[in-house]
Amino acid sequence: MSNFIVYPAIDLRAGNVVRLRQGDYADETIYGDDPVSVATSFVDAGAQWVHMVDLDAAKGGDAINRPVIAAVAKALQGRAHVQVGGGVRSVADAEVLKALGVRRVVMGSAAVRTPQLVEEVTQRIDVEVAVGLDHRGGFLATDGWTTTSSVALSEALHWYPTASCAVVTDISRDGMLSGSDVEGLRAAGTISPLPLIASGGIGTLSDISALLNIAGVSGVITGKAIYENRFTVAEAIAAANAGRQ
Repeated sequence: MSNFIVYPAIDLRAGNVVRLRQGDYADETIYGDDPVSVATSFVDAGAQWVHMVDLDAAKGGDAINRPVIAAVAKALQGRAHVQVGGGVRSVADAEVLKALGVRRVVMGSAAVRTPQLVEEVTQRIDVEVAVGLDHRGGFLATDGWTTTSSVALSEALHWYPTASCAVVTDISRDGMLSGSDVEGLRAAGTISPLPLIASGGIGTLSDISALLNIAGVSGVITGKAIYENRFTVAEAIAAANAGRQ
């Protein structure tokens, strides 16, 4: 069985490490002002990837966090890979992030609106693309989760033949530490042509263990539980390695 990857997350807003509760920009907790130090600590603990979300770019397209992303990528070069989402709306956006040292970009709203954009990015730029499929009750939500569409997650999973994976986020669980949508992920994994990365709701090590043997799920993103000292990155990786069959 292939390696199950733990992606510790850094959400950026105005250069700070933050977390939003259920994607609400008015419900923000700041956890630090040195993303490079945070990312380095994750990799020191054994992380192979660091997942970053540019919340400013996601909300309004403001690229103020790109110097921070570049600094993180430089600090981790040769040690771990960086995956970045938030405001990746065009080939040009992906190209800039690739130039900053990002290994994989996550395309969400733009990919849902224009599925062929993912293929265009993968054909024109040597960068992996993950599709960010955020949903409420199985229906995709876009534009910083402010708009819920009539497109089913189960349908959209088949739109992206050149994507490397799909990041599936259950919005209702994000930042709630209440566990993943295990049944929904099991259903999605059964039909998805893409490997799935689970996102949203991780609160305990057992929440990670519950995902390990779901067909099609290749990794998990966890952020708030780490910052709230529910477990360490090293413990999360150990749980992933111990439980994979």
